[in-house]
Amino acid sequence: MQNKTKKFLATTFTLSGTIIGAGILGLPYVFSRAGFFVGLFWLLILGMIMIFINLAMGEVTLRTKSIHQLPGYAGKYLGNKGKWVMFLSILFGVYSALLAYLIGEGQSISRLFFGNIEYSLLFGVAFWMVMTLLLRGGLSRLKDIELWSVLGIILALVTIFAFLLPDVNSSNLYHLDSGLFFVPFGVVLFALLGFNSIPELRREVGEDKKMLKGAIILGVLIPIVLYLMFSFVFVGVLGQNISEVATLAFGGIFGKILLLLGILTMMTSFFVLSFALKDYFVFDLRKKKLASFYVSFVPLVLYLLVSFFDLGGFVMILGIGGVVSGGITGTLILIMNLVSKKKGDIVPAYKVPIGWPIIILLGIVFLAGILFEVFY
Repeated sequence: MQNKTKKFLATTFTLSGTIIGAGILGLPYVFSRAGFFVGLFWLLILGMIMIFINLAMGEVTLRTKSIHQLPGYAGKYLGNKGKWVMFLSILFGVYSALLAYLIGEGQSISRLFFGNIEYSLLFGVAFWMVMTLLLRGGLSRLKDIELWSVLGIILALVTIFAFLLPDVNSSNLYHLDSGLFFVPFGVVLFALLGFNSIPELRREVGEDKKMLKGAIILGVLIPIVLYLMFSFVFVGVLGQNISEVATLAFGGIFGKILLLLGILTMMTSFFVLSFALKDYFVFDLRKKKLASFYVSFVPLVLYLLVSFFDLGGFVMILGIGGVVSGGITGTLILIMNLVSKKKGDIVPAYKVPIGWPIIILLGIVFLAGILFEVFY
């Protein structure tokens, strides 16, 4: 029983650790713009949708004898075109995230050392150089410390919540701008993405297949609760005076501690995503020689272009990455689930009720989010 509990918790924290990333730093800003309760609405609605889609992906893995990554499952059930659409969707999301992290790290490190963001570009490039060296050093997995790193993040967020809670001004929570109703959509969706880890969860549960359903549900609920706590105290204390990167909003010693937390969170997310991207190029596309170029230099080029031509900020990049990658990937997963019910290899440990009406409805929700982010 003890071993099963340990396995369940490890599997749960694998998903939570994948979901919890630098997206949390953009949540207070979008919550404050549209209104805290608008942000809460999207957090709960999209949280339920993400639980549903992750469960659908879990069922796909349980119906399939062979183990794949997301593009592999898409290739099996949707054909070669589906595989490439899935890969490009994931690629767009990963590059959006890496670009946002370079922007966020540059601003955070500049604020930490100089009290302003005037040197953001310089520190963003310096951060990229350090991460490139670390990536080439072969530190390819953080799984050995996954449980402790997630527990550390949880402890840090609970501590921040407890520290700021006495200063919450309830009037800051009642601001509402109905014209910005969709503003939180993309960032919230980005902050909840964790599709890529579902095949890993399937491997972790082994023969305890019934464990997967509970691990997925709890693995998504943990980030939702932490996001709610984090956004509540930031909006409650600061109101409309929140930076796009939330940890830039405070001064003094506490502000520097928050900056360090944000820097470490983005660094970990950047590191993990970079290795995941490298694996896609090496194992899925067989582009081992060019993998380093795609993983390291493409994000740098994008960062320089966005910085020099002022094409977007931290929150904008997260929002677009969330709606495009999350919307397309999520829709493909739902279609894969429907197909796998007919073409799957084995009977799964659980089943998700799904049909075309559900797929079309969620597809419309994702499309509305994409249109808002792109054209608003």
